[in-house]
Amino acid sequence: MGPLDLLASNLLAARQQMAFTLGFHIVLASMGVAFPAITLIAHYRGIRGDEVALGLARRWSKVMAVLFAVGVVTGTVLSFELGILWPGLMDRFGDVFGLQFAIEGIFFFTEAIFVSIYLLGWDRLPPRLHLLSGLPIVVAGLGGAWAVVTVNAWMNTPTGYTLGPDGQIVDVDPWAVMTNDAMLYEVVHMILAAYIVAGFLVASVYAVGMLKGRRDRHHRVGFLIPFTVAAIVTPIQLIVGDTVARQIASDQPIKFAAQELVLETGDHVPETLGGLLVDDEVRFGVDIPDLASILVGGSPDTEIVGLDTVPPDDRPPVNIVHLAFDVMVGAGTALALLAAWFGLAWWRRRDLPRSRWFLRAASMAGLAALAALWSGWVVTEVGRQPWIVYEVMRTEEAVTDADGLWFMFAAVVALYAALAAAAIWVLRLMAARWRSETAPDPAGVPYERHPRDRRARL
Repeated sequence: MGPLDLLASNLLAARQQMAFTLGFHIVLASMGVAFPAITLIAHYRGIRGDEVALGLARRWSKVMAVLFAVGVVTGTVLSFELGILWPGLMDRFGDVFGLQFAIEGIFFFTEAIFVSIYLLGWDRLPPRLHLLSGLPIVVAGLGGAWAVVTVNAWMNTPTGYTLGPDGQIVDVDPWAVMTNDAMLYEVVHMILAAYIVAGFLVASVYAVGMLKGRRDRHHRVGFLIPFTVAAIVTPIQLIVGDTVARQIASDQPIKFAAQELVLETGDHVPETLGGLLVDDEVRFGVDIPDLASILVGGSPDTEIVGLDTVPPDDRPPVNIVHLAFDVMVGAGTALALLAAWFGLAWWRRRDLPRSRWFLRAASMAGLAALAALWSGWVVTEVGRQPWIVYEVMRTEEAVTDADGLWFMFAAVVALYAALAAAAIWVLRLMAARWRSETAPDPAGVPYERHPRDRRARL
């Protein structure tokens, strides 16, 4: 195998491994960001007198701990992969975004400490103090998400550094790096996505139980709390997503051209639903006249940069980016319609929609949220190609030239499969034990040593 063949093989292997590990970890990261807040909502209701909500909060805290433990492993693998798979990136730009990873480490350890305190605080802390001990988990999750996503935002809109004559960094402005042009909209978009994923995933578990005839209050409350959170956040995400798309049209016009299948620069650009780029021609798509120009600039006369402005080697894989964008928007729209269905029924009757089709749709909402999450990251990462740092460093310049990447990829897949199997096994054992219990908590009523009198209520 020649040097060029080795580079091509390494580039493919590194990309596949990074995609696999990031796709796995992003689910756990989303749960880590949003699930503690959902648990604390149930906890708050519980210390206000709702025993079912309090029992749910206690159980969810144990699920949270299991997911956090698995996330520790997958997150650690990802951090090592940056140096192992992409030494060119870390060698040249590690000094630029290294501070954000250090900050993320502080948030991570803070989260780990307070997850332990919160988990062990049942029956050991007064109710209000125990609830307050969970707030740093939420804050640390948000802070960690900000720190990591800021790095990705910088890769999309690099700024805040100076390259010397030898190509090495000679000056870094940390504030400019952390407040790059894509930081705000990427961070907000990701945090909202985390709440959508966590809310619909947890709710879908209880929706399945309700479809099986478990219509007790435990399942009702277990469904309502996370689903309500996700239902509130979803329409907000659609508005934010529209803002993100317009910003991408400005910051990364070729990525936008790929996701919208814009071949030639011009105005009156249609919105293409579905379709593929075949032999430099868009086929099988449905065009909505002028809509892309209107969405970007508010007018059909808005000009959009097309793929024709750059050589073919500087374009991302157009069909992958476009189809991923369609999946993200389609799944998000479907979830928003489901949230509207729920909201209308609750506004009219203060109850869930009575149709079993609502529960069927809700049981699939978690998978739809995951599809939107994964496809959104495909748009973000694949849409930036062939650049690992946009218009500064190509991905092929950053990849390692070491041997054995495919073997490492296989080992990582085996490790993650074992982690997933172990986590699912533990969670199923916990769920089976909880279903067999006649009381909400076999260990006794929470806070029995600290009665929930009026002084303990918020």
